[in-house]
Amino acid sequence: MKILLVGFGDIARRLAPRLVAAGCEISALRRSSGLESGVRMVQGDCRDETLLAEAVAGQEVVVVTLTPDAFNEPSYREAYEAGAQTLARVLVDTPEPPRRVLWVSSTSVYGESDGGWVDETTPAVPQGFSGRSLLAAERIMHGQQVPTTVVRFSGIYGPGRTRLISQVRGGHCAPQWPQQWSNRIHSEDCAGVLHHLIQCHRAGEELAPLYIGTDCEPVPLYELHQWLAQRMAVAVTESSETAMRANRRCSNKRLLASGYRFLYPTWREGYAALLAE
Repeated sequence: MKILLVGFGDIARRLAPRLVAAGCEISALRRSSGLESGVRMVQGDCRDETLLAEAVAGQEVVVVTLTPDAFNEPSYREAYEAGAQTLARVLVDTPEPPRRVLWVSSTSVYGESDGGWVDETTPAVPQGFSGRSLLAAERIMHGQQVPTTVVRFSGIYGPGRTRLISQVRGGHCAPQWPQQWSNRIHSEDCAGVLHHLIQCHRAGEELAPLYIGTDCEPVPLYELHQWLAQRMAVAVTESSETAMRANRRCSNKRLLASGYRFLYPTWREGYAALLAE
């Protein structure tokens, strides 16, 4: 099976070796130069319509993991909305389009801030520019002709993604009250989820248009910070610097029902492994 990875950041780099090991023929489109074992690399911008059309031709599955240049509204619009618009135009003009697009998004599209549960049926009403751009891109992709499955990942952590650990090491802890819920997923499980969905597609199984990618146990941020502090043997003080605007609990029931089994089922196993490294 031929697969194109559009964007080749952390998650795609973790996904590629799994696909190569499964016997897939992998190409990757990235803005910077570089080499990856078993992957045909194409350097360029996914908003270059001619280049993207050449890369998409003949692919069975396209996996899109885009990264904005900065955390601001113009960068998000350029990455997600412009990227989705370009891909949608390319797919319309491709004589033999891919059979499936996997589009990586984020749970930031949800606007809930009262600690309630959200799942794939919860209306997305984003409150910030990042969520609005992500949701706009999702809608563009769902509106084009090739079946698209969107995966909304929650807070990703793992090697190189240690912001919470750094906060705790710096002596900061989220306030215990009001309670703030955190939803986490290890970067290896992000790659695992995408690989699982590709394998489901390969087996002829029907994929849902949307999955939430998050581990099996939302956790109050205060509890997570205290747990990390205990294992690193550091003293922490409650601080508003660690406060989050988002406050929701994300359900992964649909993902589990599809057959996916987590490498790190909860934040405990994931952060324990990260600290051990």
